[in-house]
Amino acid sequence: MSPAAQRVAIIGGGPAGLMAAESLSGHAVQVDVFDAMPSVGRKFLMAGRGGLNLTHSEPAGPFLARYGARAPQVAPWLEALDAAGLREWAHGLGIQTFVGSSGRVFPEEMKAAPLLRAWLARLRARGVRLHMRHRWLGWPAGSRPRAAALRFDTPEGGQTYAADAVVLALGGGSWARLGSDGAWMAGLRAHGIEVAPLRPANCGFDVAWSDHFRERNAGLPVKSVAMACETAAGERLARQGEFVISETGIEGSLVYALSAPLRDRIEAAGEATAMLDLLPDWPREKVLAAVTHPRGARSMSSHLQSRLGLKGVKAGLLRECATAEDFRDPARLGLRIKALPLILTRPRPVDEAISTAGGVSFDALTPGLMLRSAPGVFCAGEMLDWEAPTGGYLLTACMASGVAAASGVMDFLAAGQPGQELDG
Repeated sequence: MSPAAQRVAIIGGGPAGLMAAESLSGHAVQVDVFDAMPSVGRKFLMAGRGGLNLTHSEPAGPFLARYGARAPQVAPWLEALDAAGLREWAHGLGIQTFVGSSGRVFPEEMKAAPLLRAWLARLRARGVRLHMRHRWLGWPAGSRPRAAALRFDTPEGGQTYAADAVVLALGGGSWARLGSDGAWMAGLRAHGIEVAPLRPANCGFDVAWSDHFRERNAGLPVKSVAMACETAAGERLARQGEFVISETGIEGSLVYALSAPLRDRIEAAGEATAMLDLLPDWPREKVLAAVTHPRGARSMSSHLQSRLGLKGVKAGLLRECATAEDFRDPARLGLRIKALPLILTRPRPVDEAISTAGGVSFDALTPGLMLRSAPGVFCAGEMLDWEAPTGGYLLTACMASGVAAASGVMDFLAAGQPGQELDG
């Protein structure tokens, strides 16, 4: 089979799949992208509605550490496409980027749509074909997973496509209405492929708010606070930022940054404690001195507002989470302001999460991201068993995994194995 005749199918039109298509389009192969939705990149566009966080300017070492236990698996992806490389790629599309005050990297226009339009125009110019409303049906029961026989449900009925290699980039299980519904999990498991259950990542958590607190504070932001928790290994993690009080609990960037250890703690113990520092810029000694200062006839609420500026939703949180004994003892109350326990009962459902953990096990994959039990079938993106916090880390690794999978495809094709697969 001549290289020009080799065909690669990519199932899933999110960032990982499109980046795999781009990498492959530079070689003498025909690339076809299939997606069940009417258009590609729907979750990508939704994520960019408030400003597309493309990547992060953090140095390579701390950047890689954001992937936690999966850092060794993600490291080769970032060697193929790191944060600097992703910015250069965007610049090549005519999309200039800038580093925000938090170190996050954004397109100058802030939106995802201009970047996606330029990206799709380049893919089409390179001969990549897009097939919308093509829902992959998986492999028939009892058959061997293979690239050579792909079945799709389309508006015109069932169709088949024969490929020499396929990249599955089917996403996780969050935001199902945008295409990432995790429906592929059962099919892979049925063929003996090891898949870890999908779990919410970058998610909110439920808290048993009193009706009084919920009615007065739901929807309000809690700004300039710190949150800390312990990992299963006993390591203390702390971040500073802001979050939002929701009807059911808490959500927002500060919560998402610690969502993995908080989720894991709930799974192990039934609940998790997030320790809040309501005044992270105030030394503990200064807070204690202010709280224990004689307040005369003033109420404690007035005293805290006067001496510490503690009011509104922060004061409400203190009332909600501190005990009556804490309020009777000024010194004890001062300590609570710096370490207020917030009990989390469960993470929000998978479909509400920004992303998911779980997916295809790395034990089921070769280093080139090919399924060991299915030669010619590769996996990329969020459907793999890894997770990352928001801040550009998730998107960077998704796109980098697409490059890594494409590299694996080309190695596979160059080894002359496609014919073997087609004859099988």
